[in-house]
Amino acid sequence: MTTPPPSLDATQLGAYFALIEASSLLKHAVEQQLRDAGDLSYVQFQLLATLGDSPEGTQRMTDLADGVVYSRSGLTYQAQVLEKRGLVTRSSSAEDERSVTVTLTGDGRAVLARVFPGHIAILDDLLFASLSRSDIETLADILGRARDHMRDAPPRSAAPRRRKRASAGSETR
Repeated sequence: MTTPPPSLDATQLGAYFALIEASSLLKHAVEQQLRDAGDLSYVQFQLLATLGDSPEGTQRMTDLADGVVYSRSGLTYQAQVLEKRGLVTRSSSAEDERSVTVTLTGDGRAVLARVFPGHIAILDDLLFASLSRSDIETLADILGRARDHMRDAPPRSAAPRRRKRASAGSETR
């Protein structure tokens, strides 16, 4: 006899549907603002913002892909688009010539400076305006715990790359 799948109660379903709808509405507004202000896709913005947060403005492509939960091949394409626009440069990593490093350029920083005010305004208006400071702290805590739990078993695009050793045949990171 098979065990029936677990079910969700009305509160769980309500929380799930509210999260999905709020996320979709916010992402739609953010994507429109990013296109209008900087001719950027959401993923391109994530890449530039992540690089902008890096101490040197540089990261390895695999680390970027893992952080933004995007396929490595898709990220490579997006980095090529940004490089053609002069917003990033790509080069072989000094530590590992098999790795590619992406670096934010001055033009990339200028685009971020142009899109951030509108981006912040949308977040403030659509996400934070109806919440108290305590609500925002609770939301950050709840979503942070949910994210951390999901990161324990990341999707393939966000999982650290494993390589087979030629001699031993075992997998390593």
